[in-house]
Formats: sequence, structure tokens, C-alpha cells
Amino acid sequence: MNSRLPPNSNSGKCDAGKCAPPPDGSAIDGSAIDGSAIDDGVCNSGAYTVGPMKAGPPCCVPEPWIQVEKLAVHYGPNRVLGDVSLTINRGCITALIGPSGSGKTSFLSCLNRLTDLIPGCRVEGRISIGPLDIRSASTDVIALRRSVGMIFQKPNPFPLSVRKNIELPLKEHGVRNRGERAEIVEAVLEDVGLWEEVRHRLDTPAQSLSGGQQQRLCIARALALRPEVLLFDEPCSSLDPISSGVIEELICGLRNRYTVVVVTHNLDQARRIADHAAFFWTTNGTGHLVEHGSSDRIFDAPQETLTIAYVGGRAG
Repeated sequence: MNSRLPPNSNSGKCDAGKCAPPPDGSAIDGSAIDGSAIDDGVCNSGAYTVGPMKAGPPCCVPEPWIQVEKLAVHYGPNRVLGDVSLTINRGCITALIGPSGSGKTSFLSCLNRLTDLIPGCRVEGRISIGPLDIRSASTDVIALRRSVGMIFQKPNPFPLSVRKNIELPLKEHGVRNRGERAEIVEAVLEDVGLWEEVRHRLDTPAQSLSGGQQQRLCIARALALRPEVLLFDEPCSSLDPISSGVIEELICGLRNRYTVVVVTHNLDQARRIADHAAFFWTTNGTGHLVEHGSSDRIFDAPQETLTIAYVGGRAG
């Protein structure tokens, strides 16, 4: 099986006909990760960005893209996640909800194989992104992590300047032309609404930015590599309400451009931003998936007793 993520196609998506950058894990030079040329089927303007992000229409044609089957995660002798099967639709925002310790972050880390970096961690089951079996021994893990970016709970900018935070991963992935890097820096900072705030201090330390600005910088850094999937692990947990609102709006703007998976403990936030929701719970120390479906159904008409109690504030 091909170990690299294929180019994305917007055919059948509800934003078809609009000009948008390819949310496909494609290379910065406009070629797919496997080296083939991209034909996005929408427009071939060659533009890297469409400027500040605006929310696309709700995803209206469910297209299964991430398929998880019988996933289990062990840390040493401890089974922390068991027998999880879940389908995540392409171009949609899926929220993972549930109490702490129910395996949501472990699930998220499996999607780009960050679990490989954890000593004593063992993963079982099957995960596919499109046609790619990401757990195959032949999978190019570097290409996978480029295509499946992750933003963590606390902003984690590199101890470098604002500019170099974005340039460094570009250099590591082969973008050698300084002018091209400069264009990408401006484009992704525009995309996260940060360009006007930092354009005159690109060479100042990233740690001098506010917490909310640092988190947007981390999102811009991920976008610079043109991922297909973005994973957010409680991206607003360390931010004030105003900064959280900015991040929420930014995440909503990713809809239909990227496949987004968000871990959140904020049920109101999940209601606001998610198209779909998956509810995790823990039993005897092992997390498991209780129920999943459209956000409206999970929050307004859940089927499982535990889900009813959790979204109603009576459990968890």
C-alpha cells in the first residue's frame, strides 16, 4: 500500500467551486507528497492562501476519511484505551468529549503516531486515513506527521523569533528559497489573523507574544506545512475567554478546508464548533467510546444513559 497521503479532491464537497488552498497534505511547491502534480478540481490559481480564514458552509456530504477500528492503547501493563472504533468525516470538525482520563488525548496521539515516541506505549487496532494504513511498517512517519498536524494544550512556540518559528519547519521539509519562505510566513500569519499584529516584529522572540497569539502562531506553523488533518488537544484550556473565542473562530474557519479533530472539556465550546461529537468514558481505568454522531444528536438527543448524564451535567 502507498505509504503517503494522497492529494485531496474537493469533488462532492459543499464548497465546490470556491477557490481554496488544497487541504491535502501537499508539498509547499504545489506538488503532492508523493511528487505528483496537484489538480484540485476547483481552481488552479496557484495561490497559497485565500487570506484571513472564513468559515465554510457546514459539511453536508459525509465522506468517511479517518477510519479507526478496534483501537487499544497500553502504557506498560496499563490499558488506557480499549476497543475504540470511530469514523471521522473529511472536511468536518469532530469534537472528542468526556472526563479526564478517558483516553481522548491517547486517541488523538494515535492519529499521527506520536505514540511511537512514548516509551512503553503499545497500540493495537487499525487506523486509516483515506487509503493509507498509518500503522503499516511501510508508512513514512515524517510525511504522516506533516500531513496530520497537532496543536497542544499550551502554546509551544520554539525559543526563536516569530519568523523563525514558521521558517524552521519549512527548511526542515526542503523549502530552501528565502523568498518562498517569506511568502508562506505572511500567508499563514494572515490565515490565523496574526499578520497585522506581528508584521513589524517578526524578528522578536515568539515568547514575547500573548498566550492567545502564541497559540495562533503554533496553528500558523502547522498550516505552513499544508496538512490534511489538524488535531487540537484542548487548544483553549490555558487561554482567557477572549483569546479562546478567537481560537474557536479560527477553528471554525478551518471547516471544509481541513479535517479537524478537537479534544475539549468545554461542552459549550463543542456545541459551538463541532459538526460531530464522540463521547468517551472510563471504566476500571480504561477509556472507551460510549457514543458518537452529529453534534446536534449527541447534545440534544443522546441515546446512551451515560451520554445523557454527561451532557446534562449530572456525570463527569
